[in-house]
Amino acid sequence: MTARVLVVDDILPNVKLLEAKLTSEYFDVLTATSGPEALEILKREHPDIVLLDVMMPGMNGFEVCTRIKEDRETMHIPVVMVTALDQPSDRVAGLEAGADDFLTKPVKDVALFARVRSLVRLKVMMDEFRNREATDVSLGNLNEAEDVAFGPADTHILLIDDQQRGSERMMKHLGALAQVTHSLGDENEAERAREKNYDLVIVSLNMQTTDGLRICSKLRSYDETRHVPILVLVEEDDTRLLVRALEMGVNDYLIAPSDKLEMLARVKTQLKRKRFADRLRENLHLSMRLATTDAVTGLYNRHYMASHLDTLVKGLADTNKKLSVALLDIDHFKQVNDTYGHRAGDEVLHDFAGRVARNVRGVDLAARYGGEEFVVIMPETGTEQAEIIAERLRESIAEEPFTISSSDDKLEITVSIGLACCDASTKTSSEILEKADQALYRAKDQGRNKVVVAA
Repeated sequence: MTARVLVVDDILPNVKLLEAKLTSEYFDVLTATSGPEALEILKREHPDIVLLDVMMPGMNGFEVCTRIKEDRETMHIPVVMVTALDQPSDRVAGLEAGADDFLTKPVKDVALFARVRSLVRLKVMMDEFRNREATDVSLGNLNEAEDVAFGPADTHILLIDDQQRGSERMMKHLGALAQVTHSLGDENEAERAREKNYDLVIVSLNMQTTDGLRICSKLRSYDETRHVPILVLVEEDDTRLLVRALEMGVNDYLIAPSDKLEMLARVKTQLKRKRFADRLRENLHLSMRLATTDAVTGLYNRHYMASHLDTLVKGLADTNKKLSVALLDIDHFKQVNDTYGHRAGDEVLHDFAGRVARNVRGVDLAARYGGEEFVVIMPETGTEQAEIIAERLRESIAEEPFTISSSDDKLEITVSIGLACCDASTKTSSEILEKADQALYRAKDQGRNKVVVAA
């Protein structure tokens, strides 16, 4: 995939070299030769990733990275520090400043391209979630979330490594961040990981009896573990193995044996990112629920109901099954609004919807059709069984009076229900809704508080 890359280095030949390499791989390259210039370009151009030199006069790379990550407009842009510094303390300083990775000069092309593509893929996905969240915040559907936090009590890490001594050392250090489960690894490791909601999986690619890459591949293939961050342990010179891991979706890596501070810094970064991504997904699911449900009753809205019914009716052509629809109308509901006000009317609607939801089956779909009308869709249900369900709904409304907060009165509410059943001969959802509506009209005409089945 292509991406916009910002290369930042005060030495022009270094800039030109990286620019030439990245351009040959079809990346769109922007360049800067100082920290202030880089920050200005970031604000203006919003690149997909930054390759940042550390040793620059005036404002060094650590300070530039810190400013990038402190600014809400740029904090989600991945930063890879590229430098001649190779001490663990330098990598830790970069990671603590917010860098996503740390590459040592001279940079190996294969590792560089794989890392850039991996981080850009992650950014593209996160951008989509963030854009949807921003839209919902602007519409008032969501509140802007605070920074995410984590602690040992609610954070779980799975460590897969057959080196017992090294694993014990890692578990000791990681204990301050999370509850750590250690496994020696086997071919069923990924299957077992599906059963628990891990926040991070650390996989050694140097195991003697288990293929660590295969574990990573399986973790990425299962729905339950697809979004769990993976950090791999790899030997220093095993570039081929590392590149394959990054290409299959591994999030980060540690050179074994790992430095304690670097390990903790990389693990913290992945845990924070996991919490942030989880929050974005939860907000996305919430916004989807808000878009498909009715605000007053909490049932599905008319738009979602219509789409669902269309899908079910189309599916009847391939089966011999039946589909029933009940159209419900609260009797004399206008009198409630006229006597007690619309707020009381909303309370009745909410209570009514709750009774409907409690008296339908799990496979049924209840929705607000509009005003005081509701729809219940009953898949794989013939007339006889649907009439039993509809009668149960009618009784649940009529048997117990409704209460409202503005009055001590007990409101006797009833409902009229029109019921229609269809099979493969039905071509459109409007046909069955029309039949149900005609049956509802007859129920009202016959004195209300009745269930009438369409002819």
